[in-house]
Amino acid sequence: MRRVVLSKGERFRADMLNRKSAFDAKALAAATEIIEDVRERKDEALIEYTKRFDGVEVARFRVAPQAIEAAEQQVDAVLYDALVQASRQIRDFHERQLQQSWFTVREDGALVGAKVTPLDSVGIYVPGGRALYPSTVLMNAIPAQVAGVRRIVCVTPPSSDGSVDAAILCACKLAGVTEVYTVGGAQAIAALAYGTDSIASVAKITGPGNAYVAAAKKLVAGDVGIDMIAGPSEVCVVADETADPALVAIDLMAQAEHDPLATCYLVTFDETFARMVEAHIETLKGESTRAEITMSSLENQGLVVICAAPGQAIEAVNIIAPEHLELQVADANEWLGAIRHAGAIFLGAWTPEAIGDYVAGPNHTLPTGGTASYASPLSVDEFIKKQSVIRYSAKALAHDADAVVAIATHEGLWAHAKSVKMRQEKLQSMLDAAHVGAAIDE
Repeated sequence: MRRVVLSKGERFRADMLNRKSAFDAKALAAATEIIEDVRERKDEALIEYTKRFDGVEVARFRVAPQAIEAAEQQVDAVLYDALVQASRQIRDFHERQLQQSWFTVREDGALVGAKVTPLDSVGIYVPGGRALYPSTVLMNAIPAQVAGVRRIVCVTPPSSDGSVDAAILCACKLAGVTEVYTVGGAQAIAALAYGTDSIASVAKITGPGNAYVAAAKKLVAGDVGIDMIAGPSEVCVVADETADPALVAIDLMAQAEHDPLATCYLVTFDETFARMVEAHIETLKGESTRAEITMSSLENQGLVVICAAPGQAIEAVNIIAPEHLELQVADANEWLGAIRHAGAIFLGAWTPEAIGDYVAGPNHTLPTGGTASYASPLSVDEFIKKQSVIRYSAKALAHDADAVVAIATHEGLWAHAKSVKMRQEKLQSMLDAAHVGAAIDE
């Protein structure tokens, strides 16, 4: 892992990072071509891309409801119980986020408020390839179901025989997914955004994916909603002398095994401790089933920051703005208030990032690549929209009319001002006609 050693008083800088973009020019160009092709040729294009990229000939993309129902019997009982436990705790957390419509009436009779409405439909992208992710289904579909979305669509690349992993199908059933399709990549994003012969378009697309999926989401954003453009996954572990270097090592490896581009940061206060962590990584890699991916990530993307004081470490964390932040320090709770930028914060040695990935309840779809400086985890809010509601009485209009006219006149918007002046004139004529009570009450 690369080293940055900060001397006393030296500040960590953003140019000390070596972040990879969520996508590149090649991915954008390829995704643009695929999207346009799917828009034009629809299912015909999906069939060709699925054969080319996944090596599977698929005639019917939709997974039959009977296959989803039967999936429970095909999954190991221990795994099924774990999915049930995770879904229950994820649901409980997200139900606490649900917002209600609200209205208030001012003294002058004006009513203002917000009407909360769930989206009509959402499409969830679930990656395939190096690993299978039923947890992605739970983390994306459950908040949508809690929000009240009626149509929840899951797209995922098919396995070599054209089927979908039974655990993913179980998760779909537990999370309220209404349709499942065996299609992946940029072509799946295009299908969700614009519709094909067999897949109807959706209002919003969520879920992670590779650089081509990220590029496709960027390209369709605006035509449909998207949650975020996810880059390579990342973790930052802050560890002091009280931390167990073996636990720090395995937590870094847990993130690194996702992808060769996954980024791991170790922020600590002692060079000797950092070397101990790396020694444990060398020992543990022999047990890893994904050692090549893990070590590629750590060797090429990993960064160790040696700080002289806690203040430097906190500043480094806030500049990194990591997707996952583990605070393996003696006084983790006391650090919490100073952490301004992180997707999810894991306090103490007993809280590995893996807990948040699966069962704790908070969402594991988090801002990456430093976007935690302005973005938030996926939540129920992603699956609702708010409509402003305004109702003025004549009295309320009279109260605010002059202010509207003054601002509209300054902005040169004649009709804006005139629309209020005409109502002022109408109200005045009603008052002159001695209909005071009726006018004020309307």
